[in-house]
Amino acid sequence: MFERYQLIKERYQEIGSALSQPNAADDQDTYRKLVMEYAKLQPQVDTWNEYNTLLSEEYQVIEMLNDPDVSEMAKEELVQIESKKKVLNEKLLALSMPSESDNEKNIIMEIRGGAGGEEAGLFGATLLRMYMRYAERNHYSCELLSVNETELGGIKEAVFSIMGNNSYRNMKHESGVHRVQRIPATESGGRIHTSTCTVAVLPEAEEAEIQILPNDIRIDYYRASGAGGQHVNRTDSAVRITHLLTGIVVTCQNEKSQIKNREQAMRVLRTRVYEKYQSEKEQEYADNRKLQVGTGDRSERIRTYNFPQGRVTDHRINLSLYRINDIIDGDLDELIIALLLDEQTRKAKEQERS
Repeated sequence: MFERYQLIKERYQEIGSALSQPNAADDQDTYRKLVMEYAKLQPQVDTWNEYNTLLSEEYQVIEMLNDPDVSEMAKEELVQIESKKKVLNEKLLALSMPSESDNEKNIIMEIRGGAGGEEAGLFGATLLRMYMRYAERNHYSCELLSVNETELGGIKEAVFSIMGNNSYRNMKHESGVHRVQRIPATESGGRIHTSTCTVAVLPEAEEAEIQILPNDIRIDYYRASGAGGQHVNRTDSAVRITHLLTGIVVTCQNEKSQIKNREQAMRVLRTRVYEKYQSEKEQEYADNRKLQVGTGDRSERIRTYNFPQGRVTDHRINLSLYRINDIIDGDLDELIIALLLDEQTRKAKEQERS
């Protein structure tokens, strides 16, 4: 691994030097390829640099063990360093996995309130913030496409996009039913409630991948509804698009502009139609949905957020982490890496059997 990442770092520096040249953009095709390769390598190089910094810290702490005044403190620091090294080592292994066609795509995510009434809606808002914080932490671009809010500030449904290198690869395992156990803000008796939300993660389809003809859709315009915004209930800016061949319906009312709402709705429609056709066409795709790990089956519980115990448990890999506040704040790396490694292990076993 050390040799591999040293070569990756050298290549990263080589591309960075090439891109900094005054005439770098003269050949647009070459320039575009270099920019894309540079973006792919950056997460690996950043993690590799972080790993090496940790090794240097470890060396310094080991030297402190010989000093009786600080040896106990040094032992405690070594335990923490070993834990961080394990996480970074797993992250490096995950980043080195071979790329698949959809893994590099941007994604459309959908969150819907499930069982639990108003508390499910409030939990949906918590999940939405969690994913937006994750995108922010990883320097992804996140755009809210559509949201249907509840009276208490929760969400019945939210649709948003995350754009960035390997966003689908990292987020695809979030598809499924997420369960929360906590005392809701709506509960006066202090009782713990259990509620659920469903999350769907779809690779965003490009126009070249799915053709939707004007005759295939019906577009309706209406006045937006909901809390706030000068455009609400004043102009026919909201858009509803129905795909007549599949019956899929998409609505968007976030923007004041009818044109922007239509563009965003078409992005979501294109992705949903593409996903439907792909799932019907490819048996392997359908099988992956049933496995939970992959695109994810939304019919079964995949993760529980237990607030009284401060615990998050992913049931697919039997992993429990007791740092719920960090996770809710978007620190999903440890969960994501564990799921990616599990996926890689399963695939290796399947290849051995075949």
